[in-house]
Amino acid sequence: MKNRRVNLKPGLLAFALAAAFGTSAHAVGAKVTWDDIRNDDKTPGDVLTYGLGLKAQRHSTLKTVNTKNVAGLVPAWSFSFGGEKQRGQESQALVHDGVIYVTASYSRIYAIDARTGKRLWEYEARLPEDIRPCCDVVNRGAAIYGDKIYFGTLDAGIVALNKDTGKVVWKKKWGDHKVGYTMTGAPFVIQDQKSGKVLLVHGSSGDEFGVVGWLFARDTETGEEVWARPMVEGHMGRLNGKDSTYTGDPKAPSWPEGPDGKKVEAWSHGGGAPWQTASFDLEKNMVVIGTGNPAPWNTWKRTKEGDDPRNWDSLFTSGQAYVDASTGELKGFFQHTPNDAWDFSGNNSVVLFEYKDPKTGKMVKASAHADRNGFFFVTDRDKLTNGAGYPNKPTALIGAYPFVDGITWAKGFDLNTGKPIIVEGQHPPKVKEGADKGESIFVSPPFLGGTNWMPMSYSPDTGLFYIPANHWAMDYWTEQLTYKAGSAYLGQGFRIKRLFDDHVGTIRAIDPKTGKIVWEQKEKFPLWAGTLTTAGGLLFTGTSDGYVKALDAKTGKELWKFQTGSGVVSVPITWEMDGEQYVGMSSGYGGAVPLWGGDMADLTKQVTQGSSFWAFKLPKIAR
Repeated sequence: MKNRRVNLKPGLLAFALAAAFGTSAHAVGAKVTWDDIRNDDKTPGDVLTYGLGLKAQRHSTLKTVNTKNVAGLVPAWSFSFGGEKQRGQESQALVHDGVIYVTASYSRIYAIDARTGKRLWEYEARLPEDIRPCCDVVNRGAAIYGDKIYFGTLDAGIVALNKDTGKVVWKKKWGDHKVGYTMTGAPFVIQDQKSGKVLLVHGSSGDEFGVVGWLFARDTETGEEVWARPMVEGHMGRLNGKDSTYTGDPKAPSWPEGPDGKKVEAWSHGGGAPWQTASFDLEKNMVVIGTGNPAPWNTWKRTKEGDDPRNWDSLFTSGQAYVDASTGELKGFFQHTPNDAWDFSGNNSVVLFEYKDPKTGKMVKASAHADRNGFFFVTDRDKLTNGAGYPNKPTALIGAYPFVDGITWAKGFDLNTGKPIIVEGQHPPKVKEGADKGESIFVSPPFLGGTNWMPMSYSPDTGLFYIPANHWAMDYWTEQLTYKAGSAYLGQGFRIKRLFDDHVGTIRAIDPKTGKIVWEQKEKFPLWAGTLTTAGGLLFTGTSDGYVKALDAKTGKELWKFQTGSGVVSVPITWEMDGEQYVGMSSGYGGAVPLWGGDMADLTKQVTQGSSFWAFKLPKIAR
């Protein structure tokens, strides 16, 4: 059959292109200002930040939907991302001027009419075939400022689109995807409080391929790099296109030297990628972000020959970093897992909050972080932003509380030094000469973590944090390895195992002042979705067997659930529009859990695939 050429008049051609690419005419929305972003936690008519505010507390002041009427929630509409490109949908959506902006797997983004669920425009990045995402083809969200929407792509790029049309404004390639660089986290908009310049901050992904992790700040209008900070000690940062300062000590004493006097190979491929989304300390002008695991996973490659791995740190990996918004210099750091041997990483959200010290009665400006290593950390933000947490400086650690059961690797943390009290024998033994792998040990939590990327929330009303957690473990052994660009750089083998027969997931409410677990809600399947609290006394989340759920934030009692048809591994939002409160969340199973095998792959293979966004509200009769 011959191809037929169809000639269309200009007007008809435009109509045909609009139909083909899903665009539609709609009113140009108001620009998003810095004041809008700064006040995001106080303005429930929109959602402009990942975390519903600069402090990333994920709390809404809305209370139209509350503990008394939430059982009446019904779908207002649902939107399908379509096609065969389903996989994990981990995004947190944004809302502005009646438009929802939500990213999807394979580096896609959609603008949706928030009232009707109608697609306004879509953009799909043209990805090369040789991308190297370690843990599914996910995207966790976008950032918005001015007339632009920004999101990262799996080929180590970042794109700015016009928020009203979806037209590309600029694109930047910031890393080589062929060696393992990629981007899955949502970027974040901040304002340098010294210059007044608004910046777009984002990190890199790719620790599992042995790349050095970087945090970037860009001009929101042009995408040009303003500063860049590597997260491995002894590597050089950049400011305005020129070398700036080393990260930590230029000699990198926390990474050993080899017999030739040069740094070990691991230092050159050191990991530390800040692949989650930052929060922002406005008063201190600090970007606050978690840093990823050191590379390789094999701790013996980061320990001086014949020494104890507990004597080394592999800075500045697996911790929380405080970075000057003006210069990109690292000003403070606390390490959750020194010389991390278990891929516990440290990327999970760092939430900023304040509380009254029960002993002194003084207000404490604190940071909270639930780590993959199983401990919930409360740190003094003032001390950290004044440089605490580096070696030989006072620790900023207030408390380190276990938030999951069965932790094997450490007994706890020394509050004087800030260091973990590591259990003897929990470092996987070295590979003996002539062998392919070392002796297997049992470790809990496993590398998937007591929690993982899914962000926790904080309610100022209850004073509690709500952690999506998991009880599981792993058999873990050391393997031989050599670095090869673009190949996995682990040096460890594993099998994920159950810890309990009746559940894997558990939502836990924890008191940050005492570490007490106030309540828990168990789930049969792994939990891989974030949480959201509201002034209506509610906690929203999703489950891997397909439910969006609402719990009583004070007691944990389940008050409502809705089956979406696929596993829910995203982050809930809520907003107000036309006098009604909406709740929104993506559905579509995937992420790391089913990819890494073991008992969890067997458990979750029954979950069906999907790819959609759901919006809920109360019918008039239920209000």
